[in-house]
Amino acid sequence: MKKLRILFMGTPDFAVGILDTILKNNFEIVGVITAPDKPAGRGQKLSQSAVKTYALQHQLPILQPVNLKAPEFLEELRSLNANLQIVVAFRMLPELVWKMPELGTFNLHASLLPDYRGAAPINWAIMNGETKTGVSTFFIDEKIDTGAVILRKEIAITPDETAGTLHDKLMHLGSEAVIETLHLIENNKVTTEIQPEQETKTAYKLNKDNCKINWELDGSAIYNHIRGLHPYPAAWTYFNDGAHQWNVKIFDVIYTKEKHNHAPGSIITEKKKLKIATKDGFIEILSLQFPGKKRMATADLLNGISLSDKAFCN
Repeated sequence: MKKLRILFMGTPDFAVGILDTILKNNFEIVGVITAPDKPAGRGQKLSQSAVKTYALQHQLPILQPVNLKAPEFLEELRSLNANLQIVVAFRMLPELVWKMPELGTFNLHASLLPDYRGAAPINWAIMNGETKTGVSTFFIDEKIDTGAVILRKEIAITPDETAGTLHDKLMHLGSEAVIETLHLIENNKVTTEIQPEQETKTAYKLNKDNCKINWELDGSAIYNHIRGLHPYPAAWTYFNDGAHQWNVKIFDVIYTKEKHNHAPGSIITEKKKLKIATKDGFIEILSLQFPGKKRMATADLLNGISLSDKAFCN
């Protein structure tokens, strides 16, 4: 059995869950690499990553390189004498970093590769109406999410799943996958599967344009779009009513398929409920956020604002 000396690389909460599981399974972590502290909030105070917060609490050595090719960083990296590196939600590594350890560098990705390579696999799986997804571990190579797969673990996506609930499920599934992968490596029992070069589904980076709701789509597609972006970064739309226009984030919704005579995007308010017409039904909004306001229940919003029968979304 090979004694593993692990260097862990990651930044967000998702990575923290994996790191915690590795430690609880008594594997040796010789160091943690995470993103540099960044200014955040109105006061622009320096904010540290979730992984750094965890590493400090557990007294793990921390590196926060700005430049992954900097000679001083590479020297520090070598001094840790890791024989295996694990990457979870970090950034693309230069070859001289991922090739450094004797046993290689593997990544945990939140999809069933080769599907949904890229930055936002959890969101796009839901947005595209998938009924299953999972996690994959693979050895890193020179491209993004293309390396030889070590193992995959699958999970169902429920009809009311959101990106938030799926994130947590995949964090737990990913923890299991990483521990299984570590046991395979330490016992020299790894077999890999080469990925096909072509991908059929891509997890594009999320931006303002691809988070905007298109009310001309089928209601089910709009429903998938909203829950795939809930709670972060959130689907959004413009509410228009006369001279007023608001950029509104949409969170919890219910989709009902039914025939009607309303134009897609029409806003209907009745009995403290707010519905938006699609071409084949209605999206009822349960919670939303107006500019400069906190997220709130729709009923609370309608207590303080009145929309006319000509209000619409676009």
